[in-house]
Amino acid sequence: MLDSSLPPVRGLLDPAGRLIEADQRLHEFNTRAGGGLGEPLAIPQVATLARLAQRLGILISRGVVAGDGDGDVDLWVRANPDARGIRLEITGWRMRSAWHPAAPDSEREGDFLRSGADWLWETDAALRISFLSVTIGAKHGFDAGEMLGQPLTRLFLLGEDREGAFPILGGLAMRQRFDDQRATVRPTGQAVRLAATPRTDSQGAFAGFIGAAHMIDPDPAPAAPFPENEGVSGAFAARLDAALRSPLGRIIANADSINAQSEGPLRQDYADYAADIASAGRHLMGLVDDLVDLQAIERPDFKVAAEPIDLADVSRRAAGLLGVRASGAKVRIDKPALEEVLPATGEFRRALQVLVNLIGNAVRYSPVDGMVWIRTEREGDIAAVIVADQGKGIALEDQKRIFEKFERVDPHEAGGSGLGLYIARRLARAMGGDITVDSAPGQGARFIFTLPYRE
Repeated sequence: MLDSSLPPVRGLLDPAGRLIEADQRLHEFNTRAGGGLGEPLAIPQVATLARLAQRLGILISRGVVAGDGDGDVDLWVRANPDARGIRLEITGWRMRSAWHPAAPDSEREGDFLRSGADWLWETDAALRISFLSVTIGAKHGFDAGEMLGQPLTRLFLLGEDREGAFPILGGLAMRQRFDDQRATVRPTGQAVRLAATPRTDSQGAFAGFIGAAHMIDPDPAPAAPFPENEGVSGAFAARLDAALRSPLGRIIANADSINAQSEGPLRQDYADYAADIASAGRHLMGLVDDLVDLQAIERPDFKVAAEPIDLADVSRRAAGLLGVRASGAKVRIDKPALEEVLPATGEFRRALQVLVNLIGNAVRYSPVDGMVWIRTEREGDIAAVIVADQGKGIALEDQKRIFEKFERVDPHEAGGSGLGLYIARRLARAMGGDITVDSAPGQGARFIFTLPYRE
């Protein structure tokens, strides 16, 4: 069991990943790993979790196994991004003996998974190298013996696949086999493809990977093009939908069920972890939606419908969709009155998407007990919706940048993917309108969404 008698150990990383504050136990652990205060965190598993939390802008809670001297330690790590960097809270600290390989070389060479490999490798649960083919170092110009006990990433520089993912991380998270992890051998620059199956110890716990490396031809044949009737964008969007939406939906539903304790009482900290998982799942689902939309709007044949809509009604509907979120953030939304009407031309679904993004951003960046105002106006042949908040405002030099892909006012703050405003403006312009912003630091922000007025 985890050692719950000890208080949580806390630390703080700056935005560059340097450890700037640490309780004594974390400081000593980091020192044993070769780090120090003011330097990048030297515990790879915790540092990776912190980078993930920073990139997503949300709290991440996860169990990890890290090497500590001759043994391993099970930890539960909570990484929470805030204005100063990433706050760490670590509990558990269950020590266990490191796994050591016992199989002779002849058994390894007979492994079917790796029978066609150029060379072989293994790791313990903390991803430290525990075995390398005895001849591989001499063949490729480095000492294989010196690599034993080192993190796998000391030998391999891992690369993303076509969808921007790292198969080894999926295998590690799910304790399952992975294939086609592209990597580069650091000492030589040789491109390789990694594959591995998990191993377990006598208690059935994850004990590391048994893996293979296949050399990649430096001049491979060009990949076959996508069919002419399906561009890269369409194929990418289809793969995202098929590969991510259904699994994420199940993760969110199961995590919500655990958090609600629908199957019976549960320790509160585990219920809280389930809430974290559901929150992260929703964030990733939103990112999937954004990426699918991004691929759609950048296709040369992308079109929107030109239909009569009531922008005042669309504004009220968008505000209603965000009512629960605003209530949870203690922010009030002042929406157009029921009798207000503003006829315009556009596509109802896309106009609603634009306003949900603008109002959602206003709620996100509003202070507690703040107000978001939604106003409708007509000026000549232009119909406009103004969404105003009481947030910290946007500097003039940032007002153009926030409409670009993957850009946010402050990338270190919790927030979305940085695609929402880019997509919203592209949709507005596709409907014959636009989105502009009027803001200054300390004075909130006013986003103006316009469409052609309809008589």
